[in-house]
Amino acid sequence: MPPAPPWWPLAPGWWVLLGLVCVIAITTWLLYRTARKKRRLRERILAEIEQVAVRYPHDDAAYAASLHQLLRRAAWRYATDAHSSQGKRWKEVLLQVPVDMATVDALMTLDARMYQQHADFDRFRVEAAARRWLDAALKHTKTSEVGHA
Repeated sequence: MPPAPPWWPLAPGWWVLLGLVCVIAITTWLLYRTARKKRRLRERILAEIEQVAVRYPHDDAAYAASLHQLLRRAAWRYATDAHSSQGKRWKEVLLQVPVDMATVDALMTLDARMYQQHADFDRFRVEAAARRWLDAALKHTKTSEVGHA
């Protein structure tokens, strides 16, 4: 009988299997890292909404201005002129994120409340709308943009 084949060098099938395991491991690690970055960004933005609410518990105008600023920073990914958009153009920027019209209408009340002392303003409705809009905006963020918030 001839001697048993040595274990080294490995047969080609083992090299293919080893290559597949490496590709799967690297892909899994990259997907995990991307998901972790998105989760951290989302947590940071939601924490910022909470901080705004705590910082201005009785000042609706300052609360509206801070929340509006946060929305404008996030909207910059969809329109480079988001920082200076007003009225109809600002509404168009908000509509680039797939949310319902009630959410956009609630966010449009921020403009009125920032500049008018006695404008109609439902703080809880606007905060919920901001959360929905930001959550939808983050879901549609490109992977390469996740670290640049």
